[in-house]
Amino acid sequence: MFIHTVYFWLKTTTSKEAKEQLVADCRKYLGKIPTVRHLWAGTPAMTQRKVVDNSYGVGLTVILDDVAGHDAYQEHALHKEFIERNKAHWLRVQVYDFIC
Repeated sequence: MFIHTVYFWLKTTTSKEAKEQLVADCRKYLGKIPTVRHLWAGTPAMTQRKVVDNSYGVGLTVILDDVAGHDAYQEHALHKEFIERNKAHWLRVQVYDFIC
């Protein structure tokens, strides 16, 4: 499996509605890409441990079969539309990918 995890830090000017749209768009757009097996999106759980980073605004985890599935996901029109709809609110995006 290919695990694709993305953390979005949002601009201070981002409204609550725009943040909610980002989470909803993860499911609406990215969840419909054919190579996606599972997808989860949400906000930090705000767990209070020294090793936990709660500074991001929205987290996304996508499960794909393999690298080829990930590459198709990255180039898919729905992925590109998701980016266009939401990128104006991003201050920083950090990606962690791994294979298991």
